[in-house]
Amino acid sequence: MSLTPFDDAPQHGPRPLPLFLELLRSETAASPERRAAALAGLAAYQAARRPRPRRPMPAVARAGRAVLRDYGGGGMPVVFVPSLINPPLILDMPYRRSLLRWLSRRGVRPLLVDWGTPTPRDRAQDVAQHVEDMLVPLLRSIGEPVALAGYCLGGTMALAAAAVVPVRGLALIAAPWRFSGFGAPALERIDSLWQAAHETCDQLGLVPMEVLQAGFWQLDPARTVAKYERFGRLDPASAEARSFVAMEDWANAGAPLTYAAGRQIFDDLFTADLPGRGTWRVAGATADPGSLPCPAVEFVSLTDRIVPAASAAGLPDRRELRLGHVGMVVGSSAKRSLWQPLADWLTALPLTR
Repeated sequence: MSLTPFDDAPQHGPRPLPLFLELLRSETAASPERRAAALAGLAAYQAARRPRPRRPMPAVARAGRAVLRDYGGGGMPVVFVPSLINPPLILDMPYRRSLLRWLSRRGVRPLLVDWGTPTPRDRAQDVAQHVEDMLVPLLRSIGEPVALAGYCLGGTMALAAAAVVPVRGLALIAAPWRFSGFGAPALERIDSLWQAAHETCDQLGLVPMEVLQAGFWQLDPARTVAKYERFGRLDPASAEARSFVAMEDWANAGAPLTYAAGRQIFDDLFTADLPGRGTWRVAGATADPGSLPCPAVEFVSLTDRIVPAASAAGLPDRRELRLGHVGMVVGSSAKRSLWQPLADWLTALPLTR
């Protein structure tokens, strides 16, 4: 698998574009009309106006290249842990779709982990070391027990951190833990992707975003093409079109992973399912959802195509939704289905442990 040099800037087009165009040709082989519509939608997306980038919120702590960004609010501090994949700002999207800014006005002080951008010098830092060397020190820097909330792979990492650092509570949002729950066909596709890419990634010392994006497309290639067909029919000035552009810019951006983090995600998590088998050790402890020393809740979508419900941790307090992996955080129903229940759960936590 040949790879272009990585780039963590937003791209006005899917990354890598040649692979997307190949996927588009395959999915629309029997329908030239659909192909033309998808290409028109892609051109409209590339030409769309973008809002001015937001200024990053102030950093209140640093551990290595990671920083903790403060979203204000006078309530209990809650550290939000995003995935290592795609930028953390899925939790702070524009157009009134920022979970963090909304929570800051409802009795919570959100603090967002910004993982920064790794370089080839960081190649040996795996997912567990992201927890040990960055997340745990950030949590301890606050000076009091906090609540933890993790999204996607960030939830996997937050659960591991909660096993070694006292926290007031843990909330998981679309977080995989039992990776065998992805199912054999998806796991085979993911393994094939890594087998094709790992030698080049080893040479780079990094796993470019393009490798990961290609994996996401393979989970639902028809939907990947159809969303551009649909976008081409929208009024560019509509709220729906503006939200689409913001979401796609987020999805097409992202820093690379360290090589060791990529290797651990593909080999130890997806293939070996160390967390689901109860053998994943982080900071000297084996993370176990069944023995967490704090209140915990997980929000699981039954219609998530990225992180299937079968891969969830299996916590006793399980809240089920019927929204997509991204839609549950930023969709039109997110406030009712996720934001408010999460705020209610967080603000009901005891103030001390």
